[in-house]
Amino acid sequence: MIRTVAQTGSTNADLIALAAQGAAEGTWLRAQRQTGGRGRMGRDWQSPPGNLYASTIVRLQPHDPAAPTLALVAAVALADVVRAYTPDVAVVIKWPNDLLMGGAKLAGILLERAGDAVVVGIGVNLAHHPEGLDRPVTNLAAHGHQLDPAIFIEDLAACLARWIARWRSEGLAPVRAAWLASAHPPGTALVANLGDGDLVEGLFDGLTDEGALRLRLAGGAVRVIHAADVFLI
Repeated sequence: MIRTVAQTGSTNADLIALAAQGAAEGTWLRAQRQTGGRGRMGRDWQSPPGNLYASTIVRLQPHDPAAPTLALVAAVALADVVRAYTPDVAVVIKWPNDLLMGGAKLAGILLERAGDAVVVGIGVNLAHHPEGLDRPVTNLAAHGHQLDPAIFIEDLAACLARWIARWRSEGLAPVRAAWLASAHPPGTALVANLGDGDLVEGLFDGLTDEGALRLRLAGGAVRVIHAADVFLI
């Protein structure tokens, strides 16, 4: 079920509240505008009309893979949908779940857990992108693709449901393979901000079997990163 509202503070916050009231898996909420959207690491997410701001609920089951790997699932599904609309433009996933187009950020995903529910928030710059950030940002309209968020979310909901079904029935392996196929090439220079002021620079060396980031350091050792804000160098 997809519900659309003209405005809300945060679709993630709304669905966390609905999850606590028993809302089912597959519940979606899309806002035409958010006044309190947020991204990873506590960042504000600017939300002008015309972009996609949406969240959905996944109810964890006893034999599901680890909940944090839903970040990879969501990234793969979102990349599939964007790629279907923009076959002429390369779409790349940056760990764990940002989408880049032409080296600039196009979309972000934020997972928040509440009991047995994981709320997956997805923001896609369809028509606009913020200015003055510390990283390149873009939108699909700037690449010549005018997309209606009401139609985009229908395709995204269907694609994400298919990938969640595979994640449950086949485990993380097919998700990890699809993620790697959409990622920047091995050897790409990255810097990971661990959130405590510690920065780790290295070369992209793929993912562990559990989906953590592998960074090959200057001396040849591999550092495994489980949580960080990652930037291309």
